[in-house]
Amino acid sequence: MDFSLSAEQRAIRDMAADFAAGEMEPHARQWDEEAIFPVETLRKAAGLGFGGLYIGEDVGGSALTRLDAAIVFEELAKGCTSTAAYISIHNMAAWMIDAFGTPDQRRTFLPDLCSMQHFASYCLTEPGSGSDAAALRTRAERDGDSYVLNGSKAFISGGGASDLYVCMVRTGGEGPDGISCLVVEKDRPGVSFGAQEVKLGWKSQPTAMVQFDNARVPVGNCIGGEGAGFRIAMAGLDGGRINIGACSLGAAQTCLDRAIAYMQERRQFGRAIAEFQALQFRVADMATDLEAARLMLHKAALMVDEKAPGATRQAAMAKRLATDTGFSVVNEALQLHGGYGYLRDYPIERFLRDVRVHQILEGTNEIMRLIIARDIFGR
Repeated sequence: MDFSLSAEQRAIRDMAADFAAGEMEPHARQWDEEAIFPVETLRKAAGLGFGGLYIGEDVGGSALTRLDAAIVFEELAKGCTSTAAYISIHNMAAWMIDAFGTPDQRRTFLPDLCSMQHFASYCLTEPGSGSDAAALRTRAERDGDSYVLNGSKAFISGGGASDLYVCMVRTGGEGPDGISCLVVEKDRPGVSFGAQEVKLGWKSQPTAMVQFDNARVPVGNCIGGEGAGFRIAMAGLDGGRINIGACSLGAAQTCLDRAIAYMQERRQFGRAIAEFQALQFRVADMATDLEAARLMLHKAALMVDEKAPGATRQAAMAKRLATDTGFSVVNEALQLHGGYGYLRDYPIERFLRDVRVHQILEGTNEIMRLIIARDIFGR
């Protein structure tokens, strides 16, 4: 058991931190206010290996570990949480192809995903099935060498902008065994997109409904074989939960750091507010909670990499704790800024808006508790 980062991990962390500070943070406010999807910045990130963090090197990936990726996402989120979260989703979708695809599928799709010449989205949620993912209705009927898709996917990050959509669709009967995974290209006839959603946060990444109206997709785009889709989706989410938890920690850490600096400058009643013990205790609790969540997240990353027994439960625990803690710490940091924290002149309110959704996506935190409880009680 070694809690220290290796020299290589420290170098990866520093590289991600420098990129976040130099290429993301200076533009994050504009991306947020103007809803800009920063394509060129994303491709610069891919140039550092962030487009395929745990994808095989033979197709252009970085072949890093889940822990390495968590370290990267925590640092990137300090620059722009919304953009870091999109990179995490892109990586999750690419990993599904890497882990479950055939050699031909990997060679076809992954080089352009790792360079982010193409962007990827993950499509599981539907208008009528969110937490109850196994109840999805989007249908793919076999017709010769193609599947014909009908249905829709909701709340899709990258919707309308991404080039590839890793979709969970129903090719068989009811329940999880009837679900398959298809890669659907954006320009397929019958694929269309709804209006861009107007959101509280995550404004640097587009979000839209993806619609299929007799869209024909080659049978060769089926990942893992028919009936494997639900298993692929859940495996992807184990890693996705770690990534989004890391993004929450990064946002919370930078907000805590900013609150500490602000408290040392802000004076009330004749002294810096950092000298008030009540506020010191609040900061102490924030720092403690963040460290505890980080340790749990890093343990989950190791377990997912090792395919250890209990990895899914640990990932759910880590996601629940990291995203709840992340939002709480950001909210406390805003409070410590007083009225200034509520202004757009300070970035705290943007971080608050961006991290709020982390408690909902990749499985709501209520579903995380359900996963944990079922594992505890053997159900």
